[in-house]
Amino acid sequence: MPSLEIILSAFLAISLTASIISSKARVPYTIILVLFGVAIAGSSLSSILGVSLLYDSLLGGGLFVGLVLPPLLFETTMNIRFEEFRAVARPALRLATVGVVIATVVGGLFLWQIIQLPLLPSFLFASIIAPTDTATVLEVFRRAKLPRKLSTLMETEAVFNDATGITIFTILLTSLDVSRLSLIQAAISFAEIFGGGVIVGLLVALGAHFLSRLVTDPMSETMITITTVYGSYTVASALGFSGIVAVAIAGLYYGNSTVRTWVLPQTTRTVRNFWRITAFIANSLAFLYIGLSTDLARIQADLLPIGLAFTAVTIARFSSVYPLLGTSKINGEPIPRAWKNVAMLGGMRGSLSIALVASLPATIPSRDVITSMVLGVAFTSIILQGPLLSSYVSRKFPRKVEVRPLSRNF
Repeated sequence: MPSLEIILSAFLAISLTASIISSKARVPYTIILVLFGVAIAGSSLSSILGVSLLYDSLLGGGLFVGLVLPPLLFETTMNIRFEEFRAVARPALRLATVGVVIATVVGGLFLWQIIQLPLLPSFLFASIIAPTDTATVLEVFRRAKLPRKLSTLMETEAVFNDATGITIFTILLTSLDVSRLSLIQAAISFAEIFGGGVIVGLLVALGAHFLSRLVTDPMSETMITITTVYGSYTVASALGFSGIVAVAIAGLYYGNSTVRTWVLPQTTRTVRNFWRITAFIANSLAFLYIGLSTDLARIQADLLPIGLAFTAVTIARFSSVYPLLGTSKINGEPIPRAWKNVAMLGGMRGSLSIALVASLPATIPSRDVITSMVLGVAFTSIILQGPLLSSYVSRKFPRKVEVRPLSRNF
């Protein structure tokens, strides 16, 4: 069995190779990494590179969420200007909360009626697949040329809907052994988990804000941000709150208050560059994880339920995006249809859904079917929706439009 150092070196080499191929062949980096993962998992390279060790020790369900998502969330939210966030907060948070609930209900009922899975497993699958995947969405929109407000809208939804999906998943998972799920109790639990994450994120960010007044060198400031990211996630999770929300709030506060008040420009550049590189590595892990998790033989054997599941996910996304954005405004103006279409196409699934389904206990009814459907939908989503979104954006949003990349001010 190769050492962990060799495994990580191989991972970095794979990521670099995928990046080079992407820039030369004009093929999305995400697709190349996923295909690399699929190829490695299905070949002798899997044992040579010790993929099982990497998969089990570093990419296990719970550890994956706690290791990979926080850097992506922090790097994104620290670069969102509060003025932009405030302009899109209402529609974005409606999509990230109410939208995920609608998608879960619609998707769960569709599967219950069409595939005839038991009711709670149907809703469990829908909760796993309802939230768009942060890593997938942010990577696609990082390369897209979009109006500033639309880009911020999609970033904000991607960051916060993970928390909603995980919360609903957790509530449903604990309800599988009871005869009746209390909607009132579920709503109270959701409010506590989400609100607690906001409070923890603010408290940790305030602590980091105070510490930033005491240091001037870039390395110390970078260490403060690392502590902020994983400290907010760990504390919130330990208290039973949403670690994802805590990290997102901490990043938003740090980027809009601490950076503007205390941090020197040179130090800010160092911190942003550090998190840009860290987010790239985390993103690469996420997409390689998707590829390594994808069993093509299993997908081929379950094409019918996967096809029905993808149909359910598409209908569920449609049922949430168009009604919610159709009744929302940004700065008093209706949201354009093209923006709604981008939100529809941008509802991609990926590593988060795979990590959640991997955490399902073996005793869950229809676990194998749920797993196959999640893997198939995630793989299809990246391979199909990513190119469709890129094509649509290039046609609807010419490069002359004012744009904002996800990572900026470097």
